[in-house]
Amino acid sequence: MAAIGKIIDLRKLLAERFPHPSAAAATRLMTGLSFLDQCIGGGLPRGAITELISPRTSAGSASLIYALLHAAYCDKYFLALIDGRDSFDPCGLNNASLRHLLWVRCLKGSEGIKAADLLLRDANFPLVIIDLMLNSPEELRKIPQTNWYRLQRLVELAPTVCLVLTRYEMVDSAQLKLVLESSWNLETLEKQNAISQLRITVKRSHFRAEVGSRRRRIS
Repeated sequence: MAAIGKIIDLRKLLAERFPHPSAAAATRLMTGLSFLDQCIGGGLPRGAITELISPRTSAGSASLIYALLHAAYCDKYFLALIDGRDSFDPCGLNNASLRHLLWVRCLKGSEGIKAADLLLRDANFPLVIIDLMLNSPEELRKIPQTNWYRLQRLVELAPTVCLVLTRYEMVDSAQLKLVLESSWNLETLEKQNAISQLRITVKRSHFRAEVGSRRRRIS
């Protein structure tokens, strides 16, 4: 009973700190990142799970998180980052941007799933990112697919985007699957507007009418 009371208190705190967004007719969340929005038909789909697969190391997934946080700051909405291995580095981000971030620090992927279940039920955030990039494949394979289907049912009830970052394809319920194909080095990071160098391919989409039936690549 004590644990249930703590969850209720946490939900109340989230509702007060991050008020529910007003209902929006838009079915997409525009990120402002042209290389991403153009690739997927105008933005990340609301009410759905999007899986971004990054099989290569140093592909730029951390830079993408920073860019999405900056977009949240510019568009004045809140972003929840569920950090599956407590690896997010907030250094370099200004305080104004950090005020738009709820950072949930986890040590295991299973903890991240539980956190996502809580946040998606409350629908306080237009964008919830589950970062499992550094969790081992052995650990992630232990997460039942029923957990992902449960999260999909939850996200369908709210105008929320759930973005899952993984090393390999693992979310069967994801309605949009993307592959991050970049390979970054120090030279890339030193370039002006380096984020535009990310390369993303659509692997699977249930939004064919908007994205198109063939894969698109933005270089």
